[in-house]
Amino acid sequence: MRPRYVNLGAKETRAGFGVGLVEAAERDTRVVALSADLMGSLKMETFAKRFPERFFQCGVAEANMIGVAAGLATVGFIPFVGTFANFATGRVYDQIRQSVCYSGKNVKIAASHAGLTLGEDGATHQMLEDIGLMRGLPGMVVLSPCDYNQTRLATLAAAQIEGPVYLRFGRPAVPNFTPPEDPTFQIGKAQVLLEGTDGVIFATGHIVWEALQASYALEERGLQIAVVNIHTLKPIDVEGVVKWLERTPVVVTAEEHQIHNGLGDIISHIATQYYPRFVERVAVADTFGESGKPQELLEKYGLSAAFIVKAVERALRRV
Repeated sequence: MRPRYVNLGAKETRAGFGVGLVEAAERDTRVVALSADLMGSLKMETFAKRFPERFFQCGVAEANMIGVAAGLATVGFIPFVGTFANFATGRVYDQIRQSVCYSGKNVKIAASHAGLTLGEDGATHQMLEDIGLMRGLPGMVVLSPCDYNQTRLATLAAAQIEGPVYLRFGRPAVPNFTPPEDPTFQIGKAQVLLEGTDGVIFATGHIVWEALQASYALEERGLQIAVVNIHTLKPIDVEGVVKWLERTPVVVTAEEHQIHNGLGDIISHIATQYYPRFVERVAVADTFGESGKPQELLEKYGLSAAFIVKAVERALRRV
């Protein structure tokens, strides 16, 4: 009998970061936080009130914020910098590359408002290229948790590992369905949410919930489609991915990211190296987004559960 994941209540993944950040600071006095004039959006208010001497408001000066964080890491602190994903990557890529990754600084980049589900702010703020940008940096760990509870756990885990971490999460309230204390969550390990013998869906971030709904819809047709949560995009769990490539020729990826340089490319690369499989991809088709309600955008750009079902159907026809 496969588990039935239920929505425990829609919650913002960015709020999971805010709670996790406070807990990390309670556990380790070296944890500090920096904001680029987005304390409210990144849910850092509680941290700033609890630890005012460990909170630094850098203003709308993201490049400077990365430099300050690198300096703090140099003298032994564990800085978390918080801003929108488009500012946290594209605007400060040079600073991250040179001041953080090149010297392996222990800086954690907390990037909120990623993907299409940012919604009404539109294309300029809907960062859909960040996974590719951050994966390309030597030494950078890339995390994309699926809900509020997992974002909290990812924040705690990021504070405990040495070196640069990119933590990607979103703006809207989305289904919260994983346990608050989940022993199966581990950086660098793929998380099997549903077993299946007829195919596998590798998903990441907010789209994991959509993948679960797609699998349940296909179950009503007599198909058992596994769902694997790739919350860690780097380092990727090669062994865990190959296990599923060996089990089934039906492979689908689903992500709230451009079709290029994201999860689909990661799984395809592993398949090419270890166990050749055709990979059917669900992702943004090399285009910018637009303003709209989050769920409406998932539908328009082909990322919802219904489109994942169609992707599985296409993959099945290839077998």
